[in-house]
Amino acid sequence: MIEQDDFDINTRLHTIVRGEDEAAMVESVGLALVKLPDVLNRLKPDIMIVHGDRFDALALATSAALMNIRILHIEGGEVSGTIDDSIRHAITKLAHYHVCCTRSAEQHLISMCEDHDRILLAGCPSYDKLLSAKNKDYMSIIRMWLGSKEMVRVMRKKGIEHHPNFRAVKHVPFDQFIQLVAHAGCMIGNSSCGVREVGAFGTPVINLGTRQIGRETGENVLHVRDADTQDKILQALHLQFGKQYPCSKIYGDGNAVPRILKFLKSIDLQEPLQKKFCFPPVKENISQDIDHILETLSALAVDLGGTNLRVAIVSMKGEIVKKYTQFNPKTYEERINLILQMCVEAAAEAVKLNCRILGVGISTGGRVNPREGIVLHSTKLIQEWNSVDLRTPLSDTLHLPVWVDNDGNCAALAERKFGQGKGLENFVTLVTGTGIGGGIIHQHELIHGSSFCAAELGHLVVSLDGPDCSCGSHGCIEAYASGMALQREAKKLHDEDLLLVEGMSVPKDEAVSALHLIQAAKLGNAKAQSILRTAGTALGLGVVNILHTMNPSLVILSGVLASHYIHIVKDVIRQQALSSVQDVDVVVSDLVDPALLGAASMVLDYTTRRIY
Repeated sequence: MIEQDDFDINTRLHTIVRGEDEAAMVESVGLALVKLPDVLNRLKPDIMIVHGDRFDALALATSAALMNIRILHIEGGEVSGTIDDSIRHAITKLAHYHVCCTRSAEQHLISMCEDHDRILLAGCPSYDKLLSAKNKDYMSIIRMWLGSKEMVRVMRKKGIEHHPNFRAVKHVPFDQFIQLVAHAGCMIGNSSCGVREVGAFGTPVINLGTRQIGRETGENVLHVRDADTQDKILQALHLQFGKQYPCSKIYGDGNAVPRILKFLKSIDLQEPLQKKFCFPPVKENISQDIDHILETLSALAVDLGGTNLRVAIVSMKGEIVKKYTQFNPKTYEERINLILQMCVEAAAEAVKLNCRILGVGISTGGRVNPREGIVLHSTKLIQEWNSVDLRTPLSDTLHLPVWVDNDGNCAALAERKFGQGKGLENFVTLVTGTGIGGGIIHQHELIHGSSFCAAELGHLVVSLDGPDCSCGSHGCIEAYASGMALQREAKKLHDEDLLLVEGMSVPKDEAVSALHLIQAAKLGNAKAQSILRTAGTALGLGVVNILHTMNPSLVILSGVLASHYIHIVKDVIRQQALSSVQDVDVVVSDLVDPALLGAASMVLDYTTRRIY
């Protein structure tokens, strides 16, 4: 395979001693140690790249270290649960630079006192090829099956080799092996490939025995530790075969090679060769100060509004690193294509900005099934947006996990992670914008309801004979206090020449909006003030109902109209609420972009708290 890839081969070494026992491995290491010094003296490499945890890699690392050659070790810090661990960690101690695949592996290296300045969290290089492998002509490859020599012996003894559905081979070329893994109904065995590479495709895996029990795995891996019990294996097959899991990116996101090349270029060959060990263990998060090596954990956040479509790269601290805005197209086809295009561009830009994208969070209007990532019913502001599967096309394109939720729920999630709801067990967020939405946090968790209709707070009825609402009912909070409702009242006043006061004007090419009503009220227009007072009262009555129903410890008013309503809402609570809830605080959100931050929090909360 090396020859097929047209590498320049400087030296060929025959160091493997035939045999299946431990003594043969020891003899192979000894033979390599005898032959390698002459080769290394002749080649005089600046840096020796050593990969993995095989015994022959240990011989190479030992020789290079004793001959004062810099060593870069790839895939150190991992744990599998066999002698491989000892060999891998021994190579770590000999290596000067480290490229690891997972954050846990990075932390293991730091715990082993390796210099955090010389550690790169890059991901697994093989994922660069795995995540871009899309060979449609795979049927001719499916006939090949992978097996070890011992497995071949067992198969022959059982007569399995004569069955047309079984085949044992010594080696499958990597490109073909990728297709086997990607399209298999299940992979079974104890190879590290099952817990590492296979996760890139979401193919179900049954890991037999304890050989890989220490490795990080995605949800596609099912462990059968007592592999001698046939019934357990059969039960595992029934559970796993034919399932399709989400792509796991624990071991990489497809950008490892560019990161490794960048890391190699940053190595100063003039600096002292002597290794430095960091005692005691490195303090928490100190590696994040090395901006040219480690990326900022981030999420791609998408906000689907009635007018604009926005995508942002959001850091773990809630910083919007970069934001992209386009007009939201009117048709489904144009909209989904634009979402994919903007997300792909943002993901590519994230690499340049040193941001590691953990997943995609989407905030959208309407009723959403967050379990399936489907928009069930949209608002009238977003056309052709009913029964839309958002998770599948984005996940397939970006190879990232995707979360989707209602914009009101996202506002509550934003407050829980970044805002005034942080650390509170129970609170409610009311979003005042074009419409009225909301989200409920109860016992630290978001409430969705049995049909994903919880927290439709804008459609709480506060008057039996109130104005018509866009939902088909009348007297809802949204019919009084939303931006659409204020715009409706502003147009009525304008048509009657009762809106504009001194210091105001509305250009002929500009539509009358809620902002004009608010401006008129500020300039002393009594009718505009009365409309705002009625709207605030309706919102206040809704808050009173929320206090009596949910009894939260905090109510957060979010959105562009919140600051105009807050005082009226507090007055209504004092007049209408039970004394036992009048002390509940009502505040205006201080978050600038709650929809984007809430979308990002779905990703950041899940991916950082989950333990595999």
